[in-house]
Amino acid sequence: MDKQKQINAAIQLLPIGAGNTKYQLIDAAIATIKASGLHFKVCPFETVVEGPSDKVYALIQHIQEQTLGSDCPEILINIKIHAATRDLGFAEKLEKY
Repeated sequence: MDKQKQINAAIQLLPIGAGNTKYQLIDAAIATIKASGLHFKVCPFETVVEGPSDKVYALIQHIQEQTLGSDCPEILINIKIHAATRDLGFAEKLEKY
């Protein structure tokens, strides 16, 4: 089996109906991303992750289940995925800056 190509994903979690705990839920999602061992960067509106596609997709699923399992009745997860026939990394997107 071929090695999975590395992808980039921007993940924005929006807890709905979580009241005062919405920022705690976002912090928990960021902690989950950190614990995943994938390379990531926290930005003001989203967190960007890079890694093998199966691990990135599993991470997104885990964040969904974790958040809904934390007394949050509804969420929106906005995801932007960049995939290619080659490995992708943050460096190539930022090198000119």
